[in-house]
Amino acid sequence: MLPQSNKLRSSRDFTVTVRRGRRIGRKTLVLHIRDTAASGGGDKTDTQIARFGGPRVGLVVSKAVGNAVTRHAVSRKLRHVMAAAAQDLPSTMDIVVRALPASATATSQELSHDVQSALATYERRR
Repeated sequence: MLPQSNKLRSSRDFTVTVRRGRRIGRKTLVLHIRDTAASGGGDKTDTQIARFGGPRVGLVVSKAVGNAVTRHAVSRKLRHVMAAAAQDLPSTMDIVVRALPASATATSQELSHDVQSALATYERRR
C-alpha cells in the first residue's frame, strides 16, 4: 500500500508530471516520470512535499482497461508494485503510471517487470 505522503493527489500535479515528465512505454503501462530536483521544481511547495514525503505516485486506469472490477484489480496490483518500487527511488520524483488495456490480463509479476524495466530505462537515459 502506498502511504498518503507517496501519492499524487491534485490534478495539477498529474498534469505537470504528464506534460513535463519523460514518457516511457511498455506493453502493459506507460510511466510519466518527472524529477522535481532536476527540472528546477517549478513550484517550491511541490519540491518540498516531494522531498519530505518521498517519491509521489499517481495512477491512471481508464475505462479502456475494462469494467470497474477489472480497473480496481489493476489499480490494486499497480499500487502494490509501486509501493515496492518507491523504496528505491529518489524522494524528488513524481511518477504517473498509466495502465494500458493489456494490463487487465497481466499478472502482478508482469506489471512489476514492466515497471522495473521502465525505471531502468529512465535511469539509463538520465
